[in-house]
Amino acid sequence: MGKADSVFEIIGPIMIGPSSSHTAAAVRIGQISLAILGEPVNEAIIQFHGSYALTGKGHGSDKAIVAGLLGFDAADERIKDSLAIAKQQNMKLDFQKVDLGDDYHPNTVRLLIAGVSGMHFEITAISVGGGNISIVEFNGLPIQLSGEYHTLITIHSDRPGIVAKATSIISQHKVNISTMNLSRQRRGGLAAMAIEMDQPLPPEAIKELEEKAQIVRIIPPIY
Repeated sequence: MGKADSVFEIIGPIMIGPSSSHTAAAVRIGQISLAILGEPVNEAIIQFHGSYALTGKGHGSDKAIVAGLLGFDAADERIKDSLAIAKQQNMKLDFQKVDLGDDYHPNTVRLLIAGVSGMHFEITAISVGGGNISIVEFNGLPIQLSGEYHTLITIHSDRPGIVAKATSIISQHKVNISTMNLSRQRRGGLAAMAIEMDQPLPPEAIKELEEKAQIVRIIPPIY
C-alpha cells in the first residue's frame, strides 16, 4: 500500500452511497456551492467531466450533488430521494456531460447555480479522494479552498489595499490564517481571494469587509 496522508483516504467518511469520491465528495461540493450562493438554489446546470461523466450516475453523483445543494450532508438518508425532493421544491436541474480538456482533474464538476433572488455563480470543483474536495474556480477565476476551514471568499476590484485591508481586519479580530489564495482576470479587473482560517470571523468583521469588496462570502467548515 502507498502512503496515505489521512485515515479518511483509507476508510472514507461516514456517508450514504457507494463511493467516497463520487458520492460523499459530490455532496460536499453541493454543500459548499450552496454556502457560496448564500440562498436557496432555484436553478442548477451541473456539468460532469471525466470520471464523473463516465461513472457518476452509477455512483449516484447526480443525486449527491443535488442533496448538497438542498443542504443535506453525506450521511443523510434523503440523498437517494434528492432529485424528487428538488422537484418538489421547484429546483430546475440540467445535468450535462462535458469535456473540459486535459488540464482538468478527471473527477471534476462545474456548477452554474442561481438562487431565488437571481444571484448566480459558476463554481468548478474536484474530488481528490476519501470524500475530500477542492474548489478550483469561482466565476472563472482560479481559486483553492478545501471546505475544511472557516473560509473567507471575496470578489473585488484588483486595486491596491484590498488584500492588506482584509488581512488587517482578520488580524484585529485575532483570527489565524491557515492558507491564502489570490487570482485576477487581468490587471485592474476583477480579482478573487480565498482565505482559510482556524476560527470564524465575527459579524462586525464581515460587515467591514463587505464595504471593501463586491462579493463577500463566509463558508463554515463542511464535513
